[in-house]
Amino acid sequence: MIRFYRVGGCVRDRLLKLPVKDIDWVVTGTSVDKMLADGYKTVGRNFPVFLHPDTKQEYALARSERKTASGYHGFEFDTNPEITIEEDLGRRDLTINAMAEDENGRIIDPYGGRKDLDSGILRHVSDAFCEDPVRVLRIARFASRYHHLGFRLAEETVELIHHIGKSGELNALVAERVWMETTRALDEKSPSAFFQTLRNCSVLHILFTEIDQLFGVPQVTEFHPEVDVGIHVMMALQKSADLNFDNETRFAVLMHDLGKANTPQDILPSHHGHEARGVKLVKHFCHRLKVPKAHAELALMTTEYHTHIHRAFELKASSVLNLFYSIDLFRKPERFQKMLDACLADTRGRINFEDNQYPQADYLATLAAKLLRADRDPVKRLDLQGKALGDAIRSFRLKLLKQEKTNYQIAEK
Repeated sequence: MIRFYRVGGCVRDRLLKLPVKDIDWVVTGTSVDKMLADGYKTVGRNFPVFLHPDTKQEYALARSERKTASGYHGFEFDTNPEITIEEDLGRRDLTINAMAEDENGRIIDPYGGRKDLDSGILRHVSDAFCEDPVRVLRIARFASRYHHLGFRLAEETVELIHHIGKSGELNALVAERVWMETTRALDEKSPSAFFQTLRNCSVLHILFTEIDQLFGVPQVTEFHPEVDVGIHVMMALQKSADLNFDNETRFAVLMHDLGKANTPQDILPSHHGHEARGVKLVKHFCHRLKVPKAHAELALMTTEYHTHIHRAFELKASSVLNLFYSIDLFRKPERFQKMLDACLADTRGRINFEDNQYPQADYLATLAAKLLRADRDPVKRLDLQGKALGDAIRSFRLKLLKQEKTNYQIAEK
């Protein structure tokens, strides 16, 4: 007999009383030929997944699987009509994702998912969890999604992930999958929990070496009462989420202090020159994980110039203009605001500074807006070309900047 079941996230989130975004279905007691004959359209490449002819929701045949090689591609699937819903659920990652609901609303929960939901526990279903290394990143992402609800990993799951790390299986993860899970985690309510979870499971150093190396590095207590660089970066990242900044900005915050990990021991807890050191590390990180260009560019800018932003009131007009040219303000002004947002999260990502005012951002935004609105017709009428025109425009902007800087200072008195 053919049976249809809602499965996974839609069941989990309904029980949590959270919005249900997508509904996934599993079908038992049928075959590929029967699904096609009923008008479903196949979309799965690795195993049979179909689109409903009317609703376009996804329907997958119930399946079991067997590990045949390393990595997340190394599986052999069985979708014969005798596979039960319990067998299908048994291949899933977490107990809270291994529940189904039949057409009458009855919950099928063979692995204790509802109990773990009520207890706030993220627990693997079986040792088959080890067979797909992506699941390590996925469970960390679930931790970032539900951290605010008090969810935590089961101790046996922490131990299992630690074992996976020691096995070398995480080395089979391809860059695209690591980045996909990372960028999704950055968009969650508690993105810092993603990295903290991986660290608690002793695998952060394998997946994100540069971030792991920040923990335990001291800073000047006067400016960073939390002392530890890793803690500061996590606080700043969480602040960027609390302020609802976009994904690119959150990534820039995550990257901005990488250079503090390799500060010479003899100058600690000072971190002079960490910006330049950080640029090299961010470039390597982005290249390794194939980070999108827009994310990488904002992260590099923020890493190199965030201390310039913090010291905005100390900068001469010429230094401010150099900054604006360096970050390509006049072609990409919207990116500058993201950089200011990242710097705001940085300054507030410290103990006792969580609600700190940040007038530097308003100040620089005011100066930038003045230059972007400026009418350059007087320069254009000089009938200059090439470098001469560029120099004239720069001189024109510097003059305006000096005037606006003076006006701002007078207004503040």
